[in-house]
Amino acid sequence: MPNRAIIKTDTAPAAAGTYSQAVKVNNTVYLSGQIGLDPENQQMVSGSFADEARQVFRNLGAVCEAADGSLSHIVKLNLYITDSNNFAAVNEVMMEFFQEPYPARATVVVKELPLGAQFEAEGVMVP
Repeated sequence: MPNRAIIKTDTAPAAAGTYSQAVKVNNTVYLSGQIGLDPENQQMVSGSFADEARQVFRNLGAVCEAADGSLSHIVKLNLYITDSNNFAAVNEVMMEFFQEPYPARATVVVKELPLGAQFEAEGVMVP
């Protein structure tokens, strides 16, 4: 049976349903989706799409750190946006948080996200 651990941190928004912030199996961490919630008040950040995206990556980074890693350890990133016009903004914000070599990535345009979010990200990390 693999070594399995649930990852939980107060520095990222609490899980709001039947899921964990992340699950570590052996040396691989599966990161649940994060939206632009402020972990201190569980409210969506206000401002531009880029502000929301920055909060998403801060949240994802906090979960990575709780799993003894960082955003630089993400090997696969899945992004969900509600407006394809924000694709360029996603790339710009990602450059603030990631450096080459970048993780493998998929970006999917969806009709809507929880709590009216415009952006969500989840991924796989190997610290």
